This record gives sequence, C-alpha cells and structure tokens, in this order.
Amino acid sequence: MNMQDIFAEDVGSGTPLVLVHGFLGSSDMWGPQIEFFKDDFRVIAPALPGFGESSAINSCDSIECMAKAILNLLEKKEIKNFNLLGHSMGGMIVQEIAKIAGEKILKLICYGTGPRGNIPGRFETIDQSREKLKINGLDVTAHRIAKTWFIEEDKSKYFYLCDEAGKQTSIEAADNGLVAMKNWSGIENLKNIKNETLIVWGDQDKAYNFNQVETLNNNIPNSDLKVIKGCSHNVHLEKPEEFNAVVEEFLIKN
Repeated sequence: MNMQDIFAEDVGSGTPLVLVHGFLGSSDMWGPQIEFFKDDFRVIAPALPGFGESSAINSCDSIECMAKAILNLLEKKEIKNFNLLGHSMGGMIVQEIAKIAGEKILKLICYGTGPRGNIPGRFETIDQSREKLKINGLDVTAHRIAKTWFIEEDKSKYFYLCDEAGKQTSIEAADNGLVAMKNWSGIENLKNIKNETLIVWGDQDKAYNFNQVETLNNNIPNSDLKVIKGCSHNVHLEKPEEFNAVVEEFLIKN
C-alpha cells in the first residue's frame, strides 16, 4: 500500500476540520469530537501510517513524512483549505504542515504538544520508551503509556479508546514514531507560523510540561494559550465538553 491509502473518518459538512492524533493513537480517539463537531464542520480524522485503521501501511520515521501523508490525503479529497488540530505527536505534525503548506490552514490548534521532539521533562525519555518497547512489547507499552495520559489513569471513562488504539499500532510504527519525534525540532519555525493559533494544554500533563506550551505561545506571533485544569495529557477525553467548547469558540470567532 502507498501513502495515499491511509484511512480517515470523514463525516459532516461545512468547513473542514482535520484532527491529527498522536503517538499510539488512531482516528477512534476523537470519538467525542467527531460527534460534537460534525454538525457544523466536515470532520476529517486520519489514522497515521502504521497506526489505528492504517496499521497495515508502511509507517513513517520522520514527522515530515507524516505531515506529507496528511497533505496527500487532503489533496486526494480535493480539500484546499482547512482548520487543523494536532495532539501530542500530532501537534508536531501540524507544526510541520504549517511549515510546508501554511497557506492552506485556516486556523491552527496545537494541543498537548511542544516544539521539541525530544520532549524535555517527559515522564521518561524517548530512548527509554524505545528500550521498554523492545523488552515489553507493544500491548504492555501502549497500556503503560496511555495510563500517563489521564489523571485517573486506566479508570478514566475513555481510557479504553487509547488502550485499543495503542494495540492496533504496528510495532514498527511505534518505534518509528519515537525515532521521528526524537529527530524533530520545530523551534526555528515557530516565528514563521502566520496562522491564528490556539494552544491547549492540561495543567497536569506528564508528557509536555508548561515550558513546552509557553515556548509555543511566546514564539508563534498570533497565538493564544488555554490551560484546562484538572487534566493530564488527554484533555479531549478527560473533559470533552470543556475541550470542545474551547475549540469551537476559537474556530467560530472572526
């Protein structure tokens, strides 16, 4: 299979809203967002190569390759302009899309993410995650990492979505994803992002500390930071109503 064949949920009508999942994610992780936004937007939620419903497709070992896979998908759907939201590793991907094709983006949302792929202050280093993946395998690693994304860990209502998505990932995609993040930096490009940008962050995120989102906010010229309290890394599944309201307000304001 080639790049163009990645799977994407594509529902609703109106201005396109593209949702880019993160490491060990899938398009299923956006369930509450798809349900909420499909009345006013055409919601497109791709599964990255090697992840979720695209797990049979050869994965990418660079953030740029992932960005191009999404741009290819949108080109195939003949979508010229779109709102773009990326979570975690997906937030790196959307920063890369802004670099490659910023003129196509209407509004940009960087959520639970930062400008450095090697993620200073993460609950463990990227190399530690790669090592544990080799030793423990995918299911154990996916379950363990997904627990850090929720304040209530595996007791959280939507934890199962993340656990299932992680287990669908190919082992090659998981390792390649870690390599892609480790080798990526978007720090130099932040000042070139011309799009109106919303940054969303949970105040107890164990993957990306405040310094990460602060750096985005201080360096992207037209940006605004919204902190959602009492959440870890997966705000969109921990407090979906609040998350959806914040995003909607940003998208509909002139």
